[in-house]
Amino acid sequence: MQRFCALVFLLASIGFLGCSRNEEARPRTAMLLERVELGHIIYTVFDTQWLTHIGQGVDAKVPQNRFFLVRLTAANSGSDRLVVPPTTIVDDDGNTYSEVTNGDGIPQWIGLLREVRPAEAVQGNVAFDAPPRHYKLRVTDENEQRAVLVDIPLTLGSDAPLAPPPSPGEK
Repeated sequence: MQRFCALVFLLASIGFLGCSRNEEARPRTAMLLERVELGHIIYTVFDTQWLTHIGQGVDAKVPQNRFFLVRLTAANSGSDRLVVPPTTIVDDDGNTYSEVTNGDGIPQWIGLLREVRPAEAVQGNVAFDAPPRHYKLRVTDENEQRAVLVDIPLTLGSDAPLAPPPSPGEK
């Protein structure tokens, strides 16, 4: 009987530990426009935009997939300067995409190195080269120890650039 009780206790303990590790490994999910506090950074994700290209003519930048712009703010609630870490997007299959490293021509690009003074914020777009899908934006605290996923609904409607009208004579 003692062995049976010990075995039940051991199995229950292992199950409890396994559950708590899974909870810690799985970041919570926030919604668009929700205030997200991580460490001394307060994030708010406002909206998104899909672009097939940036710029015009020979100077146009064309992504491998599409440019996915996410407009956000990251405020410093601490008493020291901090650097807002890079973000990533994660699709429903677990594929991740990092921010583009060259933001030339990206409207209101906030850059990769985002140093923020106390009581100030950085605001603008982070950009990704990714196929149009449903994504969650992964944001982290200043030490990249804790993360939150911000759910971003897939909306292509008015965000997708319209195809140019056919030239005269084309049908």
